[in-house]
Amino acid sequence: MARVRTHLVWDWNGTLLNDLALVVESTNAVFTSVGGLTVSAEQHRIRFRRPIADYYAEVLGRAVDAAEFERLDKIFHDAYRVGMAGCRLAGDAAGAIRSWAGSQSLLSMWFHDELVPAVETYGLTGMFRRVDGLRGTVGGDRKAEHLARHLAALEVDGAVTVLIGDSIDDADAAESVGARCVLYTGGFTDPDRLRASGLPVADSLTEAVRLASALN
Repeated sequence: MARVRTHLVWDWNGTLLNDLALVVESTNAVFTSVGGLTVSAEQHRIRFRRPIADYYAEVLGRAVDAAEFERLDKIFHDAYRVGMAGCRLAGDAAGAIRSWAGSQSLLSMWFHDELVPAVETYGLTGMFRRVDGLRGTVGGDRKAEHLARHLAALEVDGAVTVLIGDSIDDADAAESVGARCVLYTGGFTDPDRLRASGLPVADSLTEAVRLASALN
């Protein structure tokens, strides 16, 4: 018998937080720093993927090794921090969170010590059983291992979990722990790429929660 999905894991950047424009701006700061061409939001959504070093390498047309990526990642995050105060939640984020009947948590690839106060700033403190961000100093990796640790800390089985996120990497992470995934078109990934995955796809977070509630 299928197990009921009782726990929801939210992605942050590009999902609950509407920061696509800032991410594209910060990404272009990376590309221009090494003489590369800039990308539009549409181009970013078509090409973005994790590991982010692979995305950078594709756009720059050359390999990006670990040492260079560490430097480029710092450029990205320095630029992002300059503009992050101007970001807002997705329009229906708070209502979508409240509409889920089970337990909820938040897992982001943004730095943990900056994520936690941001969640408080946006008035979401207390809505999640657990909030986890990246505890390293360099970003850009895949989400799967982070999701496994997040669920282990919660003592929640992937079989009763659904993740709402905006990227194929979110879907891959969910699959790796036996969870289901609903993909949201308002973030970093082109909607056609999301629909090609064959997974449930939503154009709003409210719809995403409705689809997640119907999964078994």
